[in-house]
Amino acid sequence: MARGPEAILEEWLVVEAQRGRTAALQALAVRWHPRLVGHAYRRTGHPDAAAEVAQEAWIAIIRGLTGLEDPAAFRVWAFRIVDRKSFDWIRRRRRGRALANRLVADASLHDPDCDPGPEARPREGDGRDERIEQLRLALRRLPDDSRIVLTMLYVDGLSVIEIAGALRLPEGTVKSRLFHARKQLRDSFEAQS
Repeated sequence: MARGPEAILEEWLVVEAQRGRTAALQALAVRWHPRLVGHAYRRTGHPDAAAEVAQEAWIAIIRGLTGLEDPAAFRVWAFRIVDRKSFDWIRRRRRGRALANRLVADASLHDPDCDPGPEARPREGDGRDERIEQLRLALRRLPDDSRIVLTMLYVDGLSVIEIAGALRLPEGTVKSRLFHARKQLRDSFEAQS
């Protein structure tokens, strides 16, 4: 697979950051922070949690960057770290919920509706058409696994191989999830038409 100028620049930034160049690390953060927050949001479903997870992930990235042997693997490696930190957050939240459930009998207090976050809400007068909103609703209805592989492919620009590496899944599983997710989206749009 041919590497484009963006991939080469990214690899150079990783190498420079490994050498201790703060400007290179800052450039990596500028390029990757929004994507990592987005991935954490897709995993946790909470904007505040996504920001917290991304911050924890950056700490791990900075600490582990010198040990990354292949600069081209940065994006997969970073997504793996975000995944791990997201699952840690989910486990901590579940433990906290279990404790709260023991203390308070009303379970509905501990299960608020998932807020899609400010970036997912339409803004007044921003010109978004109805089809985009339909797509967002259809995406939200997808199972987490399907939604995550779709957004990693189309939003984050990762290849199937990179998604498989980041999620530690076989390529065939990623391809299958993409196939089924696309079919579910198509069926959802056909039902609305």
